[in-house]
Amino acid sequence: MLPTITVPCPYCGERVELMIDESADLQRYVEDCPVCCRPMEISVAFGAGGEMWANAARDSDA
Repeated sequence: MLPTITVPCPYCGERVELMIDESADLQRYVEDCPVCCRPMEISVAFGAGGEMWANAARDSDA
């Protein structure tokens, strides 16, 4: 099962749970918010100790 992380949608502010693929260290992709359906630019990074960070930005701002 893939790990999850929760980020706020940059458009509607609703907290969105994302499933993260741990096979790549740095990730950047576009995913639609399941609440408002607007495109979010998702950035994911992993630390040396296995910690995970994710950020959601407006697709037009990225």
